[in-house]
Formats: sequence, structure tokens, C-alpha cells
Amino acid sequence: MNSIQTPIQGFVIRYAEKSDAKLILEFITRLAIYEHMENQVTATEDKLIQSLFDDKRAEVIIGEENGVPVCFALFYHNYSTFLGKANLFLEDLYVNEDKRGLGYGKMMLSCLANIAVERNCSRLDWWCLDWNQPSIEFYKSLGANHLKEWNIFRAQHEGLASLAKHIKK
Repeated sequence: MNSIQTPIQGFVIRYAEKSDAKLILEFITRLAIYEHMENQVTATEDKLIQSLFDDKRAEVIIGEENGVPVCFALFYHNYSTFLGKANLFLEDLYVNEDKRGLGYGKMMLSCLANIAVERNCSRLDWWCLDWNQPSIEFYKSLGANHLKEWNIFRAQHEGLASLAKHIKK
């Protein structure tokens, strides 16, 4: 698969392939540890292969430094009813701790922005934990808007099952 060249010497970005499932899971685990959420990871290589490559529910790009994977981003399309079109949502972005500050995160986001533009999307959205000040400052430095007026809600586990019971089949 063709690599996407970046202005950083030795750093390229490529789309993940099925054979990258183990690597993707390793990045997800590192991210979960960084976010103090490692106990919430239930993903497996098989689940990733099924959802990412067989069902094509999301996509992954991998950043490599001289052929060694050092970061990843998982994204998918969402939809804006106000715009009447699909956009991109960045679910996860992770750069290995020893590779931060080298511009790789910026290149990954730039690559995602290029994908969004190529696909005629108007937005690239993502969430950031409120305690993650380094990331918040990084995103602001890139010109991203912090949407303070929005609150995130989630139904999961027992709450999801309870909510689903309101419609009888």
C-alpha cells in the first residue's frame, strides 16, 4: 500500500491493513494506559479484524518513523444533519511517549484533514479528556475550536440495555 509522504524526514503515514490488528491493539492499550482506562479495554485482535477490516466500521492510519510504527489514528464517518453531509470523527490518536514533540501528531491530524477534504467533508471532530491539558493546548495551537457548549452523553452497559427495553419487538 502506498505511503503518504510528510515533510518530516523519515516519517510516513499509511493505511492499516488486516495484518496490523495486533499493532492497533497495542496502540489502543497504550492509549488506555495513558488515559488511566486500561481496565475498560475489551478489544481483541479478532474484534478489530471483524469491525475494522471485514465490516469496515472505521479506518486506521499508522505513522511510521523509518519503517517503525510510532503512532496511530482511528477514525470513521459521522453525519451532520445541519450540513446534510458526512464528516470525519477521530476516535483515537496516540503517539508513543518517546516520539511526542516531533510533529508526528500534527502530521497525523493533517493527514486526517486531507482525507476529510478529499471526501468532501466539512469537519473533523474529536473528543479530548478535560484533564488532558497538553493535548488541549496542542489542539488549540493547530486552530481547533474547543466546543465548551456541548456535553457528551453516553448510554452503555446496563443503561443501554435498559434504554433499549422501551421499544418492544
